[in-house]
Amino acid sequence: MPQTTVAATATATREDPPRTQARTRAEQSPGLPLALIALCTAVTAANIYLAAPLLPLIAHAFGSTPSGVAWVASVAQFGYAAGLLFFAPLGDSLDRRRLVGVLSLVAAAALAAGAAATGTTALAAAILVASAATVVPQLLVPLVAARAPADRRARHVAAVISGLFVGIVAARVLGGLIGQAYGWRVVLAGAAVLTAGLGLVTAYALPREDRPRRRGPVFAGLTALPGLVRRSPDLWRACVRQAGMFGAWSALWTSLALLLTGPRYGLSTATAGLFGLFGLSASAVAPLAGGLVDRLGAGKVVRSAYLLAAVCVPLFWLGGHALAALFAGAVVLHAGLVASLVANQTLALTTTDTPATANTAYMVSSFAGGAIASALAGPAYGHWGWGGVCAVAGVWLLLGWATTAVGAGRRVRR
Repeated sequence: MPQTTVAATATATREDPPRTQARTRAEQSPGLPLALIALCTAVTAANIYLAAPLLPLIAHAFGSTPSGVAWVASVAQFGYAAGLLFFAPLGDSLDRRRLVGVLSLVAAAALAAGAAATGTTALAAAILVASAATVVPQLLVPLVAARAPADRRARHVAAVISGLFVGIVAARVLGGLIGQAYGWRVVLAGAAVLTAGLGLVTAYALPREDRPRRRGPVFAGLTALPGLVRRSPDLWRACVRQAGMFGAWSALWTSLALLLTGPRYGLSTATAGLFGLFGLSASAVAPLAGGLVDRLGAGKVVRSAYLLAAVCVPLFWLGGHALAALFAGAVVLHAGLVASLVANQTLALTTTDTPATANTAYMVSSFAGGAIASALAGPAYGHWGWGGVCAVAGVWLLLGWATTAVGAGRRVRR
């Protein structure tokens, strides 16, 4: 998801003395194929959200209801959280060329298996594996930030940010259009071909990295995550608040196709997919949010983002009866999500002396929160309709803010 971008920016702008010489050497190395990296990032990011606009078609193929298969979309976020936890940290110790190539092939094979699935269980398993391997942006964005010339680093990172958001929008818009015309299996098969092709080409174009031989278990860094979060109140707060924000977004956005293609609006899958164009508003908000964090601090920006999200929940509820309210809610929702993302991830990356491990903790908690919320949204829609989905989003926001507010109050009293 979108969370990788701020990690790159914060890592690029920090002046950590032990890394200064390594960074200088990186900036003197040959440039990276930026357009290719942005395109590869877009394609791989799209895989996480590909199932959401296809839920009505998947339900029809397997003789179920859209709300009955909504859990398939949430599986993708669980898989991505697992990939972040196990695979993303390997970029600090292993050759990223090889990692990008291997993970791209694994994701492509899983997508191809999903296209041939004969039931929802097999489809969900394939999406789980594909999403776990779709952490290529986590490997590419830090590389771009480290190797970009100092006077153009922000522009290089912004190009990859654009790729991330374009991929998320393309998953909903193009996925819906192609799925309506040719079927959901064609969408997954096409994604498999693009993922394999672009992943291998990008891996070949990346520079070779001479990494020192690693001692100890490959996943030894995972054991440090609980202690790091426990020792850093700011990191813990960023993790919980972004889990609440991303959970609210996931509940509303992954269930939107159920409302738009349902009896209230009766739109086709292709038309409903066009609703994803509102996600482009996020690309305009990101640089603005970054400037506000620099001037006002992360805390104020997060509070403002939560206020925007609190406004968007009733707008989405009204959207169950008026399409114009959905339009407004979509814009406000993405503005709040991106502002919260920028502020929380900046805080997470600057509050400890191990930013890579902190970023892993932050992103895993964020996507886990989103996966749980979207998993609850499907049954809520089946029992209580669109109002149930909005209730899940509202509760997630309340939990994300109230939990951290109570914890902060206890630390002040101490």
